[in-house]
Amino acid sequence: MNRLATNEPVWDLGFDEKGRLTAPVKRDFLDQVIAEDVDDLFIFSHGWGTSENDAGALYDEMFPMIREAAIAATDIGRLGFAGIYWPSLWFPPTQATPPSAAAATQAGSGAVVDLNAGTTALSGTEIATSLQPGFADPAQQQTVMEVGRLIDQGQTAVGSNESDVEKEARLRQIHQLLKSLVPPAPAGEFEDAGETALLRTADPRTGYQAAAEAFGSAPPGSATQGIGDWFNRAINGAKDAMRVLSYTIMKARAGDIGRDGLGPLLETLHGRLPSVRVHLIGHSFGARLVSFTLSGISGPSNSPVTSLLLLQGAFSHWSFSHAKDNPFGNPGALNAFGDRVHGPLVATFSVFDWAVGVWYPKASFMSRQDTMARAAGRWGGMGADGYQAVNPLEDRVMSADGNTNYGFAPGTFYRVNAAGVINNVEGQPFAGAHSDIRKRPVAELAVHAATAHAFNSRPD
Repeated sequence: MNRLATNEPVWDLGFDEKGRLTAPVKRDFLDQVIAEDVDDLFIFSHGWGTSENDAGALYDEMFPMIREAAIAATDIGRLGFAGIYWPSLWFPPTQATPPSAAAATQAGSGAVVDLNAGTTALSGTEIATSLQPGFADPAQQQTVMEVGRLIDQGQTAVGSNESDVEKEARLRQIHQLLKSLVPPAPAGEFEDAGETALLRTADPRTGYQAAAEAFGSAPPGSATQGIGDWFNRAINGAKDAMRVLSYTIMKARAGDIGRDGLGPLLETLHGRLPSVRVHLIGHSFGARLVSFTLSGISGPSNSPVTSLLLLQGAFSHWSFSHAKDNPFGNPGALNAFGDRVHGPLVATFSVFDWAVGVWYPKASFMSRQDTMARAAGRWGGMGADGYQAVNPLEDRVMSADGNTNYGFAPGTFYRVNAAGVINNVEGQPFAGAHSDIRKRPVAELAVHAATAHAFNSRPD
């Protein structure tokens, strides 16, 4: 346990990829929260590709801002903070082509043809080396490095006199190894599994060319019109498939850690300290982690969660939806768990978040189940437009001056347009403003959500 300069306790909660709490010892954490007499515990989860040092820096910046905002708030008691640390593997940085203003507002429309995720500039080995530390299993580490090596061998073979049969055999070898790394699809989770159409395809020759087209590694239309060297397109598409694999693994991992790790931990905490109020905050895939935490709590009466804040969530905007108006015809995976939150369920979105608004849906375009325009809605992310097909639902706008009176109410979903605050895209050609969250209005939003609850307060 650490402390802020103002003496509030801070816990670092480490989880492995299976959702097991690795530090601190569970009983020690529970005993310390009780001993510190915490009323309001803010728990924050980082997102994709975040090292332990970067996660710590995020929490070191945000927790004091939340504390400062909480001082002036009513119905906030003794404060505590916890930062989640989880293995969120990610792709190496790429020099993507930033979307135009039109692309940012019409992500996936099909009208924008000049976007490029920058994948072609990377070697297969560079990608594999970046992803390898995210696997704890030595066999999986070896597999991902072998995929990178085979991709590089394939690029060497581009333009050679190898037959198409030999080239296709190379692709199938790559594909079988990639497919072996794909986590099992969660039962009943339809809305967040679009990209597995590529990773499980029986036709990698076509699928990888489609991936290259979707991510800009090949000219639009080339996958279906036979433009240029098909094998060159497909090998570059194999690199894009590695990017899709990283999306898939992170999403599955975040859900596992929330459901199997953090959820049961919070239920136990509630049993031992019924008065504690927990405020869950998650960024990017960390938003999925804290959301799936709700599914790991057995019932509303066993939940200490009093607010949920999703900052530019990198998971399906249909996750909490009812079956009506849902393109999958089924309720979202988290539809039955919103009642674990005794206050508001808040999600920010921003048109300047290119990672979620522009690139995230493209991981599912190659499923060919939709036109490009419809796919952005079908496979879109929370950080692009907030909750979809939920009830009750209200819209809000985040103010840069911090004077917003959100008027949050318990049991209500809120989409907060944060484009006036989460908007700095400088030096971020791929992600845009996806991680532009270290700001005072964001901390104030967390406190506004924390004070609008229907939960028993400790008597003075």
